[in-house]
Amino acid sequence: MGSPNFPARTVLFQKEPNGVTYRVPALLYLPSPPCLLAFCEQRVTPADTQAKLLVLRRGTFYPNGVEWEDMTVLDSAQLEGCRSMNPCPVYDRFTGTVFLFFIAVLGNTSESLQLITGKNVTRLCCVSSQDRGKTWSSVMDMTLAVIGDAIKDWATFALGPGHGIQLRSGRLLVPAYAYHIGRRRRFGQPCETTPRSFCLHSDTHGRSWCRGEAVPSLESVECQVVSVDQQDGGDVLYCNARSPLGFRVQALSLDGGIVFRDSQLVPKLIEPPHGCHGSVVGFPAPISQPGKSKEASSYGQNLLTPTWVVYSHPTWPSGRQDLGVHLSPFPRDPDSWSPPWVIYQGPSAYSDLAYLEPAAPASPLAGAFACVFESGSLTPYDQISFCVFTLHELFNNIPEHKPAQSRNSRLCGLCIIS
Repeated sequence: MGSPNFPARTVLFQKEPNGVTYRVPALLYLPSPPCLLAFCEQRVTPADTQAKLLVLRRGTFYPNGVEWEDMTVLDSAQLEGCRSMNPCPVYDRFTGTVFLFFIAVLGNTSESLQLITGKNVTRLCCVSSQDRGKTWSSVMDMTLAVIGDAIKDWATFALGPGHGIQLRSGRLLVPAYAYHIGRRRRFGQPCETTPRSFCLHSDTHGRSWCRGEAVPSLESVECQVVSVDQQDGGDVLYCNARSPLGFRVQALSLDGGIVFRDSQLVPKLIEPPHGCHGSVVGFPAPISQPGKSKEASSYGQNLLTPTWVVYSHPTWPSGRQDLGVHLSPFPRDPDSWSPPWVIYQGPSAYSDLAYLEPAAPASPLAGAFACVFESGSLTPYDQISFCVFTLHELFNNIPEHKPAQSRNSRLCGLCIIS
């Protein structure tokens, strides 16, 4: 599947000989001057119950690429007796603050045990940085203030993982999900739980946070969101979530992530058994595409949204294998996704995307996409890799396919790309 053309790859985190493993990457782009923050979990072994701390590498842009600093351990991003998991950073462009949300899970308690017993031992935590990730604040346990009594009805919860976003209004959004208890454990039978995605939001530049309502209808787990701007200036928030249903789940919000409409399956975005985390990032629809046909050059002008979306995820339905990137010019339509360009051939799992804004550096990377992803030769968890690819490369490497008729535009799919 896909093209043999793979973007150049740099290994950021490598499994150590003693078994220490790096998992669950998150990537954050900071403009003016541009840099990248790559976070992940440091684990004693690949197992979820063996997570320990969060670590970071900072990347600086140069004319010929990105130069990465050595790894640092985020000592303040932890609660005593807990393991730190699911890094979810978000950047406030108005204040220059980086917020790093994560969950702190008591001891080695597994997610499955929390689901069976209905006894949540997970906390919502955050640290922040005012100097672009060089130093970090002390940890804040935000569970009571943000989740409150609702925690009693959750078997467990988590964040993202991966990046949050900021809307044009200044609202900060952090994706999350929780397992809602439908029936508590009794007579030796496990709890019945249903996973639902939702968003945390702040309209006070991070001074206070609120919890939005859960995505209704279909089961949804790990998720990310994109603001799909409308031509009339309004915001449509697009949520793309992991599911156990064989395909991704999507939902839309018209009020900035407080309430979502009914969710729906995305048949062109498959899930392996039990699902896998995926990443979405939005970018301005291209007005013209150098070197393309006249039809392709006007492609972006024929659609109702000026925001397109790129999505990364393993491409096999049978396992976590061959990481691919898909493109949608109209993500509100679940049929609008292109086939994948496979950017890594081999075992691969979680990933996170960032859009490198054109206005940032005078660099050949400007206007491109960065991706961090779990990869390996034998398992997906041997390393965390980094790559950069341009929209032009994405256009040229998406496999050809027949046009699909969109409900919202006369053009749909990427069949016009020659």
